Amino acid sequence: MSEATPGQENEDFVAAGPGWVVLLDGATAPAGVDSGCRHNPAWLVRRLGGQIAALLALEDGKPLPDMVAEAIKVTGEAHTATCDLRNPDSPSATVSLLRRRDDVVEWFVLADSPIVVDVGEVRVFRDDRLDHLPSYTLEGVRKARNSPGGFWVASTRPEAAYEGLTGEVPVAGLRRVAVLSDGASRLVERFGELDWDGLLRVLDEEGPRELVRRTRRTEASATSLRGKRHDDATAVLVRF
Repeated sequence: MSEATPGQENEDFVAAGPGWVVLLDGATAPAGVDSGCRHNPAWLVRRLGGQIAALLALEDGKPLPDMVAEAIKVTGEAHTATCDLRNPDSPSATVSLLRRRDDVVEWFVLADSPIVVDVGEVRVFRDDRLDHLPSYTLEGVRKARNSPGGFWVASTRPEAAYEGLTGEVPVAGLRRVAVLSDGASRLVERFGELDWDGLLRVLDEEGPRELVRRTRRTEASATSLRGKRHDDATAVLVRF
């Protein structure tokens, strides 16, 4: 399930097929920043997510970082004639992938959209480099984006794909996996109303729509917020 910020265009993207899931979360452009691109984050996630989904559907066993790098390259070629891809504020997105291959499930995360697995204990795969920047001013984030020692996102540089975190989990003992945009993980990461086990339980017993409903209720009632009050929320649950 994917739901936009109320009244806004959805900048998340999700697709799934036999044995795979792809989820992207577009970075909302700060007001007044010139991205050098005629396209917005919603365009980027649809193009880039669609390319990754098409590659996953081929089931050719290509490594996940290679797929992401190829998709970034192809997406860049689609608008290099109209946009300045050298601009450091070009539209960008997180990427989270899940793929089953034989007796293992492979995962890939680039930036902060988490993958949560239940193997009898809950484990969270999340790239937290964005949480540790020395500065969160516009200039500080600009310098850190897709730079060594900073953080990495899918934007215009295919090599960013190889900065993502990857791993695999044996299917044996794997109960369920959640793939989330950070708008759907807020009840844990932002508001502290649930722990990860509780979030999985809501997804499993009541479904993604209920998780988003609870998130919207909490967003609306929060008296003190860091950053955006609302965010696009996308959640996928895979049972094994």
